[in-house]
Amino acid sequence: MSGAESIPAVEVLSVEKTYPNGTHALQPVNLTVQEGEFVTLLGPSGCGKSTLLKMVAGLLSPSNGRLLLWRKPVEQIESTGHRLSFVFQEPTLMPWAKVQSNVRLPLDLAGVPAAQAGPRVHDALAMVGLDKFAGALPRELSGGMQMRVSIARGLVTQPTLLLMDEPFGALDEITRNKLDSDLLDLWRAKKLTVIFVTHSIYEAVYLSTRVVVMAARPGRLVEEVQIDEPYPRGAEFRVSTAFSQYAKRLQDSLLRASGTQPAGALS
Repeated sequence: MSGAESIPAVEVLSVEKTYPNGTHALQPVNLTVQEGEFVTLLGPSGCGKSTLLKMVAGLLSPSNGRLLLWRKPVEQIESTGHRLSFVFQEPTLMPWAKVQSNVRLPLDLAGVPAAQAGPRVHDALAMVGLDKFAGALPRELSGGMQMRVSIARGLVTQPTLLLMDEPFGALDEITRNKLDSDLLDLWRAKKLTVIFVTHSIYEAVYLSTRVVVMAARPGRLVEEVQIDEPYPRGAEFRVSTAFSQYAKRLQDSLLRASGTQPAGALS
């Protein structure tokens, strides 16, 4: 189905954010995300990426403008037949609880009976390759495995919209690259709509159907770049000429936004 025939998953309509202390975190932002897109918000610290993501999730209220999910206000998403999940920068796991209990938490809070919750927890753990670790405690897992538990907890509610705030930023490069690839597999298999926040140009190129470049002071959108490359994307894509060209374009966009001329540019 083309975008013209479908209802957008997310519409950000002239949304801005000013905090009580006067900090102007976001200038008016307009952004539309269609169902099935993998959109990455790319930019330096302080450009409002996380603020925008949290407003889409309903965790922060905009100072002005509107946010719609499937043409309904954020707080009415249940009425659309869709669900969203938010994966934070840190795994935020309960250290005293086993993996299966950490993943089951959203279902417990929603009052889902144990007989229904159990199979869903198992399926979510299987999706992230941790079904054999259901009885482990978080301290027994590596950082990458803890992040997988956090993603499983996000998937257990069977969302259609997945919001991810720099979830792999603290991990080593090898683990991060593996989780990026696993995430793309999940996105394609579950037909998710994903909005992903990162400050890594390379991660943005690898993951996205579209990258939205943001700049700071105040936070604003400066450019959108379509990553017109087929999936699945493997290790060979990371070393391809196309990958390098996309990365250079995004780097130049960030430099322009910061007031710095890209290398080789005319003054």
